[in-house]
Amino acid sequence: MLKKLFPLLILPFIFSCKHAEEKKTITPTTPSIAVQYAQGFEIENFETYKIVTLKNPWPGATETYTYALVQKGATVPETLEVTKVVEVPLKNIVVTSTTHIPSLEMLEVEDKLIGFPNLDYISSEKTRALIDLGAIKELGKNEDINTEVLIDLSPDAVVTFAVEGQNKTVSTIQKTGIPVLYNADWTETHPLGKAEWIKFFGVLFGKEKEADRIFSDIEKNYNESKQLASTSNTKPTVLSGAMFKDVWYLPQGDSWAAQFIKDANGDYLWGDSEGTGSLSLNLESVLEKAQQADFWIGPSQFSSYAQMEEAHSVYTEFKAFQEKKVFSFTTKKGATGGVIYYELAPNRPDLVLKDIIKILHPELLPDYELFFFAPLQ
Repeated sequence: MLKKLFPLLILPFIFSCKHAEEKKTITPTTPSIAVQYAQGFEIENFETYKIVTLKNPWPGATETYTYALVQKGATVPETLEVTKVVEVPLKNIVVTSTTHIPSLEMLEVEDKLIGFPNLDYISSEKTRALIDLGAIKELGKNEDINTEVLIDLSPDAVVTFAVEGQNKTVSTIQKTGIPVLYNADWTETHPLGKAEWIKFFGVLFGKEKEADRIFSDIEKNYNESKQLASTSNTKPTVLSGAMFKDVWYLPQGDSWAAQFIKDANGDYLWGDSEGTGSLSLNLESVLEKAQQADFWIGPSQFSSYAQMEEAHSVYTEFKAFQEKKVFSFTTKKGATGGVIYYELAPNRPDLVLKDIIKILHPELLPDYELFFFAPLQ
C-alpha cells in the first residue's frame, strides 16, 4: 500500500496518414508547461500534439518512454518515434496507486476513474462515494491485477508504477491493446517534485491550465511556510523511524522525509547522510546519537506509547518518548483503513510542511491545526 506506487496508460489510436500534399509542417513551440521540481518527466508542446517524456520510470532504469498526446482528429508526423500515441482528453482511466487519486480529484476528473486495485486503500471521501455507487470496479491486488475485469472495462489508459522493468501484469494488459503509462511520482525526492506530477495528469485530461494553477498555489504555500520557519531562532533535533526486528530503519539525508524537516528549520540528526532511501542501523548507534532528540517524528506504524513500550522497552529511554513529543501520521485513516498520509501527502507537501512546523515551532502557527500528524496517546 505504501507507496504505494502507480503510473499512466493510454489507449493507442491508429491515425490514417494524409497524402503528402495535405501534410502540414509541425513546429515545436516553447513548452507550454514548465516542469521545475520533478526530475522524472518533461512536457514539450507542438502545434498539434504534446510529447511527454518519462525519464526515470523506476530507480536505475535505462529506458526512456515517450508518449504523444494527440487531440481527436489531429495527426502526427510519420517520422515521429514514440512509445505510444494517445488520444486526449481521456474519457476514462484506471490508476493503480492511491497517490494518483488526489490529482484526479483536484482536477475534478475523479468521475473518469473506472477501476482500481484494492479499493480499501482509498481514503478520500469523495472517491469512496463513487466506490459505494459502484462506479469504480475492484481490480484485485496491485501485484496481481484481475486482468479479465480490467479488459472488460476497456479503459482509455492505465496509469501504473514499477519498481523494476519486469511486470507480467503490465505485459498482459499491453497485449490487449490497452495503453499503459508509467507514473514515477514515487521516485521524486523533492517534496514539490512529487506534487508537480499533477501536470502529468493535466495533459491527459486537457486540463493543463488547471494543473499549473493548482501546483502554483501549492508551491506558493510551501515556500511561504518554509520562509516562515526560517525566522525561528531555534532548530530542534529530530529522530525518525523505529525498529523492525533488530534493525532501526530511518530516512537518509537526501530523502523526501528529511527535506521536510530541513525546510521546517529542524535538525534531523541523520541529515548529513547521503542517499534518498533508508538507513539500516543498530539500536546502540541510534540510542547514542538520538537519545536526547527533542522530537520523534514518524515512529513507523506505532500509534500509541503503549504499543511502542510493548514492542521494545528501550523506546522509553528516549527523551522524546519521556516528554511525550512523539508524532505519527498513521492514526488518521479513511473509512476502510487506508492511511490518509500515504494517499494525500505526496500531493500536498505544503500541508506536511505546515504540520512539521507546527510540531517544531508551534509559536509560528498558533491557529493552525495538524492535518496529517497527531501526537501519540
